[in-house]
Amino acid sequence: MDFTILTGMSGSGKTKAMHFFEDMGYFCIDNMPPALIPMLANMLSSVKDKFGNVALVIDARVGDMINELLDQVGKLRDDYEVRIIFLDADNKTLVNRYKETRRDHPLKRQGGLLASIKAERQMTEKLRDAADYIVDTSAFKGNELRDRLMDIYNITSENAIFEIKVLSFGFKHGVPSDADMVFDVRCFPNPFYIPELKNKTGNDKEVSDYVMSFPSAVGFFEKLSDMVTYILPLFVEEGRNSLIIAIGCTGGHHRSVTFANKLYALLTEQGHKTEVIHRDINI
Repeated sequence: MDFTILTGMSGSGKTKAMHFFEDMGYFCIDNMPPALIPMLANMLSSVKDKFGNVALVIDARVGDMINELLDQVGKLRDDYEVRIIFLDADNKTLVNRYKETRRDHPLKRQGGLLASIKAERQMTEKLRDAADYIVDTSAFKGNELRDRLMDIYNITSENAIFEIKVLSFGFKHGVPSDADMVFDVRCFPNPFYIPELKNKTGNDKEVSDYVMSFPSAVGFFEKLSDMVTYILPLFVEEGRNSLIIAIGCTGGHHRSVTFANKLYALLTEQGHKTEVIHRDINI
């Protein structure tokens, strides 16, 4: 179990960074009181298989407890790998971001927004000095913060946690509204009209063998496999952390189940975290 202390200036992108850690499966807590860190570490260490790594957002909102935070982090490093990431941005950028969001600065110093930013910068100076990584987000756009964090954690499109759900369904029961990609396999011969296969499903070898006995079905699956294999890294690079691929036939019992199972097996063999769901198989 590793700990990441995410800190820095308000408005520098900590919320967006926390979304990154959530997508990577971290157990995340915002505005964590430093005094509770030892208790949290002890509690999570007993169930680390469930929670895995931890990311804590701790910034100027803790006020005069910054020295205590640094002491607790030092103790934490005796037993765990700990990274402190300090997100920063120049004053002009922070002022513009606050004006865009129309939110109040957490310090609310007399003298207005700029005075609050300057006070926060002074308060967090020790945190910045202690940081393992300082990330200036002033010029960041789009997914650049995510890309920088991926660099820090040595995460590439090949080893990123990316969850894929392969879903079979029947068009007569409706197209899944949450699907990212939908493929229609109603163009292939339907086992429903084969008496000995009618009451079986694509989970049965007899049905699967029948569906894949046609050259057109084999060719379709080859092209489907090539496209999905090609496009997955592009989704990861774009910042996606999950994908739902839906394959439909008329009732969701035979052809769609067969193709969904084959695609699931292929993606699993390639090392992807994949789940297969047969939505309408029992309807």
